[in-house]
Amino acid sequence: MNSPVAPLTIDEPTRRDTHILFIAKNALWDGTGKPEDGNHATYHREMRQVLEGLGLKLTIADKFDILFDKPDFDFVFPLLNRAGFFNSEMLCPLLCERAGIPYLGASPILRGLSDDKHLAKRACVDAGVPTAPWQIYRRGAPVTEAGFPQGERYVVKPNASSASWGVMDATDWTSVRQAIEGVHELGHDAIVEPFIKGSDVEVPVVTIHDDPVVMPMLIFRQADPEHLRKYEEKRDLVDRSQKYSLDDYNDPDNPIAQKIDGYTRKLFGEYRPFDYGRFEFRVNETTGEVTFLEVNLNCNLWSQKVFGRSAKMLGWTQEQLIETILAESLRRHGLMG
Repeated sequence: MNSPVAPLTIDEPTRRDTHILFIAKNALWDGTGKPEDGNHATYHREMRQVLEGLGLKLTIADKFDILFDKPDFDFVFPLLNRAGFFNSEMLCPLLCERAGIPYLGASPILRGLSDDKHLAKRACVDAGVPTAPWQIYRRGAPVTEAGFPQGERYVVKPNASSASWGVMDATDWTSVRQAIEGVHELGHDAIVEPFIKGSDVEVPVVTIHDDPVVMPMLIFRQADPEHLRKYEEKRDLVDRSQKYSLDDYNDPDNPIAQKIDGYTRKLFGEYRPFDYGRFEFRVNETTGEVTFLEVNLNCNLWSQKVFGRSAKMLGWTQEQLIETILAESLRRHGLMG
């Protein structure tokens, strides 16, 4: 499924002359104390150190303000996604568009399409890829049982959340409605779908010379396939060491992995150009059933998560992974030959 691919490099003139802004919530964190965002803060700090190590002409920021008035940058590397307000993931690319500055990742409208789980599932259905039945409950719209998907157990979550923030468990319409109202109180739209037993297979994709490349996939194999992973586990804010492991799922003879590879290739055309992203599927390894969950563009690139682990399986270092993603985007935007 994955043929060997060489990492890209940034040429010396681009490295020397292109002024790049790296913006992330914890980009200026010095590593002391206990950050509220758990491993996400560690990730942002690592990203800053990698970019600094690449010898780039770099400015570091942790707030959108730097993009408000006549920003003097040639390119922006945006990781300020969850900024504390509804649909905040779209603001940084919108500010870049307003200022006429090229940036890493997908356009605002494509970010919106991918981060809105309801719309991403619609695109999935259109591509002929299986996904669980669902219902969207927008804030301010009526919350009725009409169209409610059938099931014995339900997952209710913010429609545009990341890392399972705000996810809730429910068993019937009464508890589902309470959970929907709880999500609305958090300031988000709610999406409801039946709980699917299994483990999550994560498929990282990067773009090289305009073509999306499916990297080695991994599985969060759960000790209990009926366990619902939540935000605190994904951010390492609680001990989850006994609950699941991140394992290689890249066996070319595995028919489930082959199916997932095919589904990913059907889906990624909807989001081009996106530079990099992660496609997620729920897998029942007993029955072989594969169900699309969501897609995350401008996703987590931390060396200890899926992208970093997958890069190692390709024989790349973390530095080569980040340089490849950045080099391709700089080339796409005409900032490097």
